[in-house]
Amino acid sequence: DVQLVESGGGSVQAGGTLRLSCAASGQSYSRYDDWCMAWFRQAPGKERDGVAAIDNDGSTTYADSVKGRFTISKDNAKNTLYLQMNSLKPEDTAMYSCAAGQICTWRWREYAYWGQGTQVTVS
Repeated sequence: DVQLVESGGGSVQAGGTLRLSCAASGQSYSRYDDWCMAWFRQAPGKERDGVAAIDNDGSTTYADSVKGRFTISKDNAKNTLYLQMNSLKPEDTAMYSCAAGQICTWRWREYAYWGQGTQVTVS
């Protein structure tokens, strides 16, 4: 099995920054380089939305709402995924979760592994 553990969430004022991390471990962690890794977020009463994804070749995709403000990256040596969030807005408030899957897609059900999530609150 694979475990994903997020960290780095918190409360910030609008315009502030946060950096989320997602550490991968488990029996299949050696496949980390081959996966698509993504960040999703879900606000209370709303659907889970894709935020950013990074494929095994390093190519990245962003939701329109975060383009130019968020940056996804990963350190394969550390099996860790990151999400640098700048110029945060109140509408970015949500539970952020990382996910690992075979292909990069905004269809969250396609991802096999999920972290427990980390809360981001922007006021």
